[in-house]
Amino acid sequence: MNAYRVKPLIFPWTPFVYLAAISLAFILDRGSPWDIAPDWHLPAQAAGILAAAAGLWMAGWGYAQLIRCRTALLSSSPTSHLVTSGPYRFTRNPVYLGYTLIMLGTGLMTGNIWMMASAALTAVITHAWIVKSEERHLLARFGFEFECYCRRTRAWI
Repeated sequence: MNAYRVKPLIFPWTPFVYLAAISLAFILDRGSPWDIAPDWHLPAQAAGILAAAAGLWMAGWGYAQLIRCRTALLSSSPTSHLVTSGPYRFTRNPVYLGYTLIMLGTGLMTGNIWMMASAALTAVITHAWIVKSEERHLLARFGFEFECYCRRTRAWI
């Protein structure tokens, strides 16, 4: 089988999955009686700022590394290089980890319990659907080299 024919996805779903989860969390929060306890608002906001900043940094670093290595940015495009440097030394999915941290941080900053819950759920959905598809493509494209990379690098953290 030609490795270039094993595309991860037909459409780059990841941004839409995260945007749908964020939208749903804000909609659910509108009528929600749940909130972070008043004593915890300031610490939650501080933790949220740190998490969102770490997420922005991680996603940005991941994209910058993909650009530096001149490979595909979208999950629907075939990759030309197996990127194992930069943030990809620590996690196979720094961009998705960054998106998840941004959602978690937003939930903490706004006191949106639904946002925090949907961050976890979105990470699970992303891993089960998008990451698994991308990994099939990378395995077909890079074979043993990708297997070795998977053995030494965690999927998330």
